[in-house]
Amino acid sequence: MANVTLDKVHSSVAFQVKHMMVSKAKGEFQDFDVQVSGDVKDLENASVKATIQVDSIDTNNEDRNGHLKSGDFFDTENYPTITLESKSVKKISDSEYEVTADVTIKDVTNEETFKVEANGVAKDPMGGNMVAGFDVEGTVNREDYGLTWNAPLETGGVLIGKEVKLQAAFEFVIEE
Repeated sequence: MANVTLDKVHSSVAFQVKHMMVSKAKGEFQDFDVQVSGDVKDLENASVKATIQVDSIDTNNEDRNGHLKSGDFFDTENYPTITLESKSVKKISDSEYEVTADVTIKDVTNEETFKVEANGVAKDPMGGNMVAGFDVEGTVNREDYGLTWNAPLETGGVLIGKEVKLQAAFEFVIEE
């Protein structure tokens, strides 16, 4: 079986959430790892485990980053990681899968389903290894994980939406 390693330079984990009911605030996590067991060419028989270091959150605003790391949100001092562990992978088409996984944030675990698009396998002209790429999308309700801080708006509604859209891109090096 081939050894599969995440290429962090060509991978990303991003999110967006509605802000003030009219726009979206975006950010990403800079430090994460994804481990795949099984064949990346046949995800139905593979399992995935991901770990995100929450302290690596970056929204392009230091004050907001600090607030997200505080007890109002992620409480990174007590809950430094977000984890995802796949439970099942269902093939939808030649390149699309649904991955159902246990997601744990602040010691709260919920089952979530993500759409995964397999972008294929290619040979890296620089390193000579084969690489595989995947795009992942999904939505989670932040309040399901105890991330309930919010503020009412004078014009109605709230400062931050409940739904957080996740978008990730992963490239893996396959060493035969």
